[in-house]
Amino acid sequence: MPFADPTSRISNIVHYLQQDVMARRNDHSREELVEMTLRCVEEHLDTQPYHNLSLRKIAAQIGYVPSTLVNVFGSYNILLLHVVARTLDDLRSQAAQKLTEVTNSKQALFTLAHLYLEFASNNPYRWQLVFEHSMQGDKLPDWQNNRIQNMTGILESLLKQLSPSKTDEQVVEASRVLWAGVHGITLLAVDDKFFTSVPVNGAELIDNLLTGYLRSWTDT
Repeated sequence: MPFADPTSRISNIVHYLQQDVMARRNDHSREELVEMTLRCVEEHLDTQPYHNLSLRKIAAQIGYVPSTLVNVFGSYNILLLHVVARTLDDLRSQAAQKLTEVTNSKQALFTLAHLYLEFASNNPYRWQLVFEHSMQGDKLPDWQNNRIQNMTGILESLLKQLSPSKTDEQVVEASRVLWAGVHGITLLAVDDKFFTSVPVNGAELIDNLLTGYLRSWTDT
C-alpha cells in the first residue's frame, strides 16, 4: 500500500483546522463578537496604551479577520469609540453609586471630582483613550453625544441646586470651568507632571479648587 503524499496530508490538516476555526466563528453571535472585541481592547488597556493596538492585532487575538470587525463596527475608529463609551458607562455607574452616599449638592461635587481623579489613576490607559480619541472630522454619533451630555448634565444640575438664581448660561459655563480645572489637575497627577520639589497631592489640589470656586459661586 503506497504512502500518502506528505504534502497532501499537510494540506488536509490545514483544511481541517480552517474548517474548525470557521465553525467556531459561526458559533458567535454579533453581540458575542462585539463583547469579545471590546473586552480584548479593554484587557490590553489594563497594561498598555491604545497606540500599541491595531485592527489586525485585535482580530488576530480573537481569531477573526480584520474585515469581519469592519463589518461589525463600521471602522476601527468607531470600534475604539465603543470602548470609550464603555469607559464612560463605567465611570457613570461608579458615580451613581458614590452619590447614594452623599447628603447635599456641595458634597456631591467634591465626591465626583475625587472619583474623576481616582478613576483616571486606576485606569490610565482607558482614560488616555477617552481624551485622545478623535472622530477625524466625522460627526460624533448620537449614542456617544448623549453619554457626554448626561455626564455634564450631572454637574450642571448640582451647580444649579447650589445657586438657583444663576442663569442656564452661567451654570453651563461654571460646569465647564470646574471640569476643566479638575481635568487639568487629574492629567498632571496621573502623569506626575507637577514639577515640584515636594510631593503634591492631586486630591488636595482639587479640594482647593472646588472650595474657592464654589464659595464664589454661592456668594454671587
